[in-house]
Amino acid sequence: MKPTKMRNTLIYRATFHTKSKQLGSALSKDLHKKYGKRSVRVIEGDSVTILRGEFKGVDGKVSKISTQKSSVAIEGIKKEKTKGDKFDVYIHTSNLVVTSLSTDDKWRMANLEGKNPRKQPEETPAKEKSVKEGPKETKVVEKTEKKEDEN
Repeated sequence: MKPTKMRNTLIYRATFHTKSKQLGSALSKDLHKKYGKRSVRVIEGDSVTILRGEFKGVDGKVSKISTQKSSVAIEGIKKEKTKGDKFDVYIHTSNLVVTSLSTDDKWRMANLEGKNPRKQPEETPAKEKSVKEGPKETKVVEKTEKKEDEN
């Protein structure tokens, strides 16, 4: 198979999981220094600047995401049809720079900061352990007593 055909297959016939990974965009210089990463997956609520195309230099927030097109719609950027209707313009994520991140997603922020998102604060597991260990200890004690009774 030709390399171009293989590349097109990987891009346009990709699974949904892979398509969502292709929604990456570069981080601005200050965010790159802060997080130590060059790119991040774009989500709704991120502020971006357009680098190329008709709307070059325009800033705005991401309002919609299209995984099929690997593109995003930005608030305030619309085109007008001949009849007067307005529609969203989708811009490919490779033509964007993320200037500020949406902090709603805790998993994403933990990932950017290099922390394990599965780890919880130390207070909650301690409470859970004390509750869980109580019944376990009693079970262990009951088993040992039964064994002594049998002997």
